[in-house]
Amino acid sequence: MLFITVFFSAFFGIFALILLLLVWPRPALPKLTARPKVSILIAARNEEANIERCLRALAALNYPVEQLEILIGDDASTDDTMGVVQRFIADKPQFRLLPIRQKLGTAQGKSNVLAHLCNAATADTFLITDADMSLAPDWVQTMLAAAPEGVGVVTGITTASGSIFGRLQGLDWLFGLNLIRLLTDLGLPITAVGNNMLVTRAAYESIGGYEALAFSITEDLQLFDQIVRQGWGYRNIITPQALGISVPQPTVMHLLRQRKRWMKGAVRLPWQLGLLFSSYGFFYTVLGWPGLLPLKLIIVLYTAKVAFQTLFLLITLRQAGHRESLGVLVLYEWYLLLMSLAVLGYTVWPGAILWKERRYRWAEG
Repeated sequence: MLFITVFFSAFFGIFALILLLLVWPRPALPKLTARPKVSILIAARNEEANIERCLRALAALNYPVEQLEILIGDDASTDDTMGVVQRFIADKPQFRLLPIRQKLGTAQGKSNVLAHLCNAATADTFLITDADMSLAPDWVQTMLAAAPEGVGVVTGITTASGSIFGRLQGLDWLFGLNLIRLLTDLGLPITAVGNNMLVTRAAYESIGGYEALAFSITEDLQLFDQIVRQGWGYRNIITPQALGISVPQPTVMHLLRQRKRWMKGAVRLPWQLGLLFSSYGFFYTVLGWPGLLPLKLIIVLYTAKVAFQTLFLLITLRQAGHRESLGVLVLYEWYLLLMSLAVLGYTVWPGAILWKERRYRWAEG
C-alpha cells in the first residue's frame, strides 16, 4: 500500500508541476525587423485531395512574395497531385514544382524528396511542412523570430480539425507537443516535428543533408538528433502565429498505421518523455487492478486525473489560439485510453509499416 501511495503522490505531483511550468511566464518572441528570403519545402505523394488547401494557405502568407521560394516535390504520385499543383501555381511565380524520380545518396521516400528540395533551395532558411497542413498567415516571421543565431531547428505547434474523430486527433497533437515543449524549455532535446519545422541551411549542411543519413521512416526525429549532436540549439514554440492545422486521419485503421510509424521513432526518444507516457499506462493498471483499491478511492483518483488532463488541454488550447468544446475535452480521456491500447496492439502485431502506399519493414530505419 505504501508503494501505491508513493506512486499516486508522485503522479499527481508531477502533473501539478507540469501545470505550473505550463503557465510560467516566458519571454515573448522578438519582433522580426528584417524579411530575409526563405525556402518553404513540401514533399508530396498522392495528395490530390489535400494539397490545394496547403497551397492556398501558403499563398496567403503575410510575408513579401519576392522573399518566398515555395518548392513542392512530387514523389512519383499515382493520382493527380501534379495536376492540382500545376493548375494552382500557374500564375504564382513564388511556387515551383519539382518531379522527384531519382534517388539521392542513402535517402528514400520523403527523406529523398526533402534532400532534393534542400539542394534546389536558394535561401539560408528552410521551412518544412506537409501537403496536408494549413499554416497561419504569420507563420514565416514567427518561426524566424524563434531562430536566433545558434539555433538550428525550430518546431511550431500542430492540431487537427474536422469531425469529432479529427478533433480528438488534434488534441493528441497538442497534448504531445506541449509536453515536448516543456521538456525542451528545461534544456532536454526531445524531437522536432517535420510538418511544422524550421531548419537553417548551416545546420542542415553540417550533418551532410538527408542524403548522408541512414534511412529512417521518422526522418524529422533523425534530422533533429543529428543537428543537436553537432551543437546546434533547438526551440519548440506554441503561439497562434505558429499554428498548423493538419488534415486528420480519416479512419481508425489509417490512424493506427500512422501511429505504428511514429512508434518506430518513439523508441529513440529520451527516457524522460517515455517515463511521462508510461506513467499513464501504470496509472490505469494500478487503478483497475481487481480488489486493489476501494471503489470510492478509484472514482476520486480517476476524476482528479481527468481534471488535471482537461486543465492541461485548456491551457494548451489557449496558448495555441485554438478552441475546443468541454465535451470533446472530456471525451478525449476515453479516446486516449482506447487508442493507446489499440496502437500498442497494432504495433506489436507482426506486419509491415504502411506509409504513402509503400511498405517498410519494422527493422528499416
